[in-house]
Amino acid sequence: MKHIGNVIKVLEELKKNKNLYFLIKNRFNWMNNFIELNKSGIEVGAAAGFSKIFTKNKSILISDFCNDSHLDIKNLDAQKTNLQSETFDYIIASNMIHHVPYPIKFFYEMHRILKKNGKLIIFEPNCSLLFQIIALITKHEGYDFTVDPWSIEKPIVEENHLWAGNMAASNLIFDNEILFKEKLGDMFYVAHNKYDECLTFINSGGVYSKTSYIPLNNFFLKLVRIVDSFLCFVMPSIFALGRQIVLEKK
Repeated sequence: MKHIGNVIKVLEELKKNKNLYFLIKNRFNWMNNFIELNKSGIEVGAAAGFSKIFTKNKSILISDFCNDSHLDIKNLDAQKTNLQSETFDYIIASNMIHHVPYPIKFFYEMHRILKKNGKLIIFEPNCSLLFQIIALITKHEGYDFTVDPWSIEKPIVEENHLWAGNMAASNLIFDNEILFKEKLGDMFYVAHNKYDECLTFINSGGVYSKTSYIPLNNFFLKLVRIVDSFLCFVMPSIFALGRQIVLEKK
């Protein structure tokens, strides 16, 4: 495993690796169902800024907690953005919540900067049995089901390490629907919740950490995605490696 966290490298790889392009395209394409043209949007924790490429609203702002030159807004802490309240119609958070030390602070802040009925569009790892096995083998990031994602005092990841992650974050936040409603039910309701990805991710070559893969053409990539859809629908707790979630501000 190499090139961990290398944003420029992944943009270069996207042009060469059809498997990776197919993965990222599908990871963002579903979001277009919840995005309207000419509406104000921002991606937080954008890293490479895939939303600029794969979502239909090209005026979306991309931001991250660093000063990379391709970002529209640099050094933006998603837990405290200092942006004006009720600014955005939608916010994209793709594979970033598990890097946030205090998820509850993140949700409060996203609620503040969203307009009424605005959407928080999320893609996160699903820490299924297969995901846990992969994490143990690759030793890339990790998972901890013992932490409290609702705490404002104890972080779920190391605070001073931008690429530290807890892959169990989405499960801790969304699996217990009763607890979610207790903590955030007055602010959001869940408009969309679907499991996604298995073999397409495993055979992508990796996004920010690179692994070996078998190159496939579009026909076989689409065939593998059909298999993924079946596995994620029938046995998500075992096979699903990703999760699509949309929260709508009340």
